[in-house]
Amino acid sequence: MTSTVADLLPALGLRVAAGPLELRGIDDDDLAVLADLAARGIHPADRMPFYHPWTDAEPDVLRTRFVQYHWRCRADFTPERWELNLGVWHEGTLVGTQGISTRDYLVTRTGETGSWLGLEHQGRGIGTAMRQAICAFAFDHLGAEEVTSGAFTDNPASLAVSRKVGYRPDGRTRLQRREGELAVNQRLVLRPEDLVRGGHAITVEGGAAFRRLVGLDATEQEQA
Repeated sequence: MTSTVADLLPALGLRVAAGPLELRGIDDDDLAVLADLAARGIHPADRMPFYHPWTDAEPDVLRTRFVQYHWRCRADFTPERWELNLGVWHEGTLVGTQGISTRDYLVTRTGETGSWLGLEHQGRGIGTAMRQAICAFAFDHLGAEEVTSGAFTDNPASLAVSRKVGYRPDGRTRLQRREGELAVNQRLVLRPEDLVRGGHAITVEGGAAFRRLVGLDATEQEQA
Protein backbone atom coordinates (compact mmCIF):
# COMPACT_ATOMS: atom_id res chain seq x y z
CA MET A 1 0.00 0.00 0.00
CA THR A 2 1.31 3.45 -0.94
CA SER A 3 1.48 5.98 1.90
CA THR A 4 0.20 9.54 1.61
CA VAL A 5 1.90 12.54 3.20
CA ALA A 6 -0.99 12.70 5.68
CA ASP A 7 -0.26 9.08 6.67
CA LEU A 8 3.30 10.09 7.50
CA LEU A 9 2.40 13.47 9.04
CA PRO A 10 -1.02 12.89 10.67
CA ALA A 11 -1.46 16.58 11.55
CA LEU A 12 -2.03 17.18 7.83
CA GLY A 13 -4.96 14.75 7.86
CA LEU A 14 -6.67 16.24 10.92
CA ARG A 15 -10.06 17.89 10.43
CA VAL A 16 -12.19 19.60 13.10
CA ALA A 17 -15.55 20.85 11.84
CA ALA A 18 -18.23 22.94 13.58
CA GLY A 19 -21.11 24.13 11.41
CA PRO A 20 -19.76 26.52 8.73
CA LEU A 21 -16.29 26.39 10.30
CA GLU A 22 -13.59 23.87 9.48
CA LEU A 23 -10.09 23.58 10.94
CA ARG A 24 -7.81 21.24 9.03
CA GLY A 25 -4.22 20.43 8.22
CA ILE A 26 -2.42 22.89 5.95
CA ASP A 27 -0.81 21.53 2.79
CA ASP A 28 1.67 23.47 0.66
CA ASP A 29 -1.01 24.85 -1.68
CA ASP A 30 -2.88 26.16 1.36
CA LEU A 31 0.35 27.74 2.64
CA ALA A 32 0.59 29.83 -0.52
CA VAL A 33 -2.98 31.10 -0.08
CA LEU A 34 -2.38 31.87 3.60
CA ALA A 35 0.90 33.66 2.86
CA ASP A 36 -0.89 35.96 0.42
CA LEU A 37 -3.69 36.52 2.93
CA ALA A 38 -1.21 37.45 5.67
CA ALA A 39 0.66 39.79 3.32
CA ARG A 40 -2.60 41.66 2.63
CA GLY A 41 -2.85 42.47 6.32
CA ILE A 42 -3.75 41.01 9.71
CA HIS A 43 -3.73 44.16 11.83
CA PRO A 44 -3.35 47.93 11.40
CA ALA A 45 0.27 48.99 10.84
CA ASP A 46 0.37 51.02 14.08
CA ARG A 47 -0.51 47.97 16.20
CA MET A 48 1.28 44.70 16.93
CA PRO A 49 -0.72 41.85 18.50
CA PHE A 50 2.03 39.21 18.28
CA TYR A 51 4.81 38.41 20.76
CA HIS A 52 7.22 38.08 17.86
CA PRO A 53 6.49 40.91 15.36
CA TRP A 54 6.57 38.60 12.33
CA THR A 55 4.25 40.83 10.30
CA ASP A 56 6.82 43.67 10.39
CA ALA A 57 8.33 42.62 7.07
CA GLU A 58 8.01 43.49 3.42
CA PRO A 59 5.28 41.39 1.75
CA ASP A 60 7.67 39.16 -0.25
CA VAL A 61 9.83 38.55 2.82
CA LEU A 62 6.76 37.89 4.97
CA ARG A 63 5.46 35.28 2.50
CA THR A 64 8.76 33.42 2.43
CA ARG A 65 9.24 33.48 6.20
CA PHE A 66 5.64 32.38 6.71
CA VAL A 67 6.08 29.26 4.59
CA GLN A 68 9.46 28.49 6.19
CA TYR A 69 7.94 28.76 9.66
CA HIS A 70 5.22 26.22 8.86
CA TRP A 71 7.72 23.83 7.29
CA ARG A 72 9.88 24.17 10.39
CA CYS A 73 6.92 23.36 12.67
CA ARG A 74 6.31 20.18 10.67
CA ALA A 75 9.98 19.17 10.75
CA ASP A 76 10.37 19.82 14.49
CA PHE A 77 7.14 18.06 15.55
CA THR A 78 7.80 15.44 18.26
CA PRO A 79 5.67 14.01 21.11
CA GLU A 80 7.86 15.95 23.53
CA ARG A 81 7.38 19.32 21.85
CA TRP A 82 4.87 20.15 19.15
CA GLU A 83 2.96 22.93 17.50
CA LEU A 84 -0.26 22.10 15.70
CA ASN A 85 -1.27 24.70 13.11
CA LEU A 86 -4.59 24.25 11.35
CA GLY A 87 -6.02 26.28 8.52
CA VAL A 88 -9.39 27.90 9.21
CA TRP A 89 -12.05 27.69 6.52
CA HIS A 90 -15.32 29.58 6.98
CA GLU A 91 -18.09 28.69 4.54
CA GLY A 92 -15.42 27.20 2.30
CA THR A 93 -13.04 30.20 2.31
CA LEU A 94 -9.58 30.00 3.87
CA VAL A 95 -9.52 32.89 6.37
CA GLY A 96 -6.60 32.31 8.77
CA THR A 97 -5.00 29.80 11.12
CA GLN A 98 -5.66 28.40 14.57
CA GLY A 99 -2.97 26.63 16.50
CA ILE A 100 -2.04 25.10 19.82
CA SER A 101 1.52 24.53 21.02
CA THR A 102 2.93 22.57 23.92
CA ARG A 103 5.91 20.78 25.38
CA ASP A 104 5.93 17.67 27.59
CA TYR A 105 2.20 17.34 26.91
CA LEU A 106 1.94 13.78 28.20
CA VAL A 107 2.87 15.14 31.61
CA THR A 108 1.55 18.72 31.60
CA ARG A 109 -1.71 18.21 29.66
CA THR A 110 -1.69 21.89 28.75
CA GLY A 111 -1.08 23.90 25.60
CA GLU A 112 -1.22 27.51 24.46
CA THR A 113 -3.58 28.63 21.72
CA GLY A 114 -2.63 31.15 19.05
CA SER A 115 -4.40 32.36 15.93
CA TRP A 116 -4.80 35.03 13.29
CA LEU A 117 -7.42 36.10 10.76
CA GLY A 118 -7.00 38.16 7.62
CA LEU A 119 -8.29 41.71 8.15
CA GLU A 120 -11.07 41.21 5.62
CA HIS A 121 -12.52 38.36 7.71
CA GLN A 122 -12.44 40.00 11.14
CA GLY A 123 -15.42 41.25 13.12
CA ARG A 124 -17.74 38.40 12.08
CA GLY A 125 -17.44 36.09 15.10
CA ILE A 126 -15.06 33.70 13.33
CA GLY A 127 -12.28 34.26 15.87
CA THR A 128 -14.51 33.15 18.73
CA ALA A 129 -15.81 30.09 16.86
CA MET A 130 -12.35 28.84 15.88
CA ARG A 131 -11.04 29.22 19.42
CA GLN A 132 -14.05 27.32 20.77
CA ALA A 133 -13.40 24.56 18.25
CA ILE A 134 -9.70 24.09 19.05
CA CYS A 135 -10.36 24.16 22.80
CA ALA A 136 -13.16 21.60 22.49
CA PHE A 137 -10.81 19.40 20.47
CA ALA A 138 -8.07 19.73 23.10
CA PHE A 139 -10.38 18.89 26.00
CA ASP A 140 -12.58 16.25 24.36
CA HIS A 141 -10.06 14.45 22.14
CA LEU A 142 -6.62 15.12 23.64
CA GLY A 143 -7.47 14.99 27.34
CA ALA A 144 -6.18 18.51 28.08
CA GLU A 145 -6.64 19.66 31.66
CA GLU A 146 -6.20 23.33 30.81
CA VAL A 147 -5.52 25.56 27.83
CA THR A 148 -3.67 28.85 28.07
CA SER A 149 -3.52 31.99 25.96
CA GLY A 150 -2.36 35.56 26.21
CA ALA A 151 -2.87 38.95 24.65
CA PHE A 152 -1.38 42.39 25.06
CA THR A 153 -3.56 44.69 27.11
CA ASP A 154 -3.93 47.02 24.12
CA ASN A 155 -5.52 44.21 22.07
CA PRO A 156 -9.14 44.36 23.27
CA ALA A 157 -10.47 42.22 20.41
CA SER A 158 -8.35 39.21 21.38
CA LEU A 159 -9.13 39.67 25.07
CA ALA A 160 -12.85 39.84 24.25
CA VAL A 161 -12.65 36.52 22.38
CA SER A 162 -10.95 34.94 25.38
CA ARG A 163 -13.68 36.17 27.73
CA LYS A 164 -16.41 34.83 25.43
CA VAL A 165 -14.75 31.40 25.33
CA GLY A 166 -14.38 31.26 29.12
CA TYR A 167 -10.70 32.01 29.79
CA ARG A 168 -9.87 33.59 33.12
CA PRO A 169 -7.05 36.07 33.91
CA ASP A 170 -3.84 34.43 35.10
CA GLY A 171 -1.47 37.33 35.77
CA ARG A 172 0.47 39.79 33.64
CA THR A 173 3.96 39.89 32.14
CA ARG A 174 5.96 42.91 30.96
CA LEU A 175 7.56 42.17 27.58
CA GLN A 176 9.47 43.86 24.79
CA ARG A 177 7.24 43.78 21.73
CA ARG A 178 8.85 45.75 18.92
CA GLU A 179 12.47 46.77 19.55
CA GLY A 180 12.61 49.12 22.53
CA GLU A 181 8.83 49.01 23.05
CA LEU A 182 7.33 47.85 26.35
CA ALA A 183 4.01 45.98 26.27
CA VAL A 184 2.02 44.28 29.02
CA ASN A 185 0.80 40.78 28.26
CA GLN A 186 -2.31 39.44 29.97
CA ARG A 187 -1.98 35.71 30.59
CA LEU A 188 -5.17 33.66 30.45
CA VAL A 189 -6.19 30.12 31.41
CA LEU A 190 -9.17 27.97 30.45
CA ARG A 191 -10.30 24.77 32.14
CA PRO A 192 -12.77 22.23 30.72
CA GLU A 193 -15.60 23.20 33.04
CA ASP A 194 -15.29 26.87 32.02
CA LEU A 195 -15.33 26.38 28.25
CA VAL A 196 -18.23 28.23 26.62
CA ARG A 197 -18.96 25.97 23.68
CA GLY A 198 -20.14 27.22 20.30
CA GLY A 199 -23.52 26.65 18.77
CA HIS A 200 -22.25 23.69 16.75
CA ALA A 201 -20.74 20.56 18.26
CA ILE A 202 -17.40 19.60 16.73
CA THR A 203 -16.82 16.54 14.57
CA VAL A 204 -13.27 15.22 14.16
CA GLU A 205 -11.59 13.23 11.41
CA GLY A 206 -8.05 11.94 11.80
CA GLY A 207 -8.15 12.27 15.57
CA ALA A 208 -6.96 8.73 16.33
CA ALA A 209 -3.90 9.10 14.09
CA PHE A 210 -3.04 12.42 15.71
CA ARG A 211 -3.36 10.92 19.20
CA ARG A 212 -0.93 8.17 18.22
CA LEU A 213 1.45 10.78 16.79
CA VAL A 214 1.70 12.63 20.11
CA GLY A 215 1.89 9.42 22.15
CA LEU A 216 -1.46 9.61 23.92
CA ASP A 217 -2.79 6.13 23.21
CA ALA A 218 0.51 4.52 24.15
CA THR A 219 0.51 6.38 27.47
CA GLU A 220 -3.04 5.31 28.28
CA GLN A 221 -2.27 1.67 27.44
CA GLU A 222 0.71 1.75 29.79
CA GLN A 223 -1.48 3.15 32.56
CA ALA A 224 -4.26 0.59 32.05
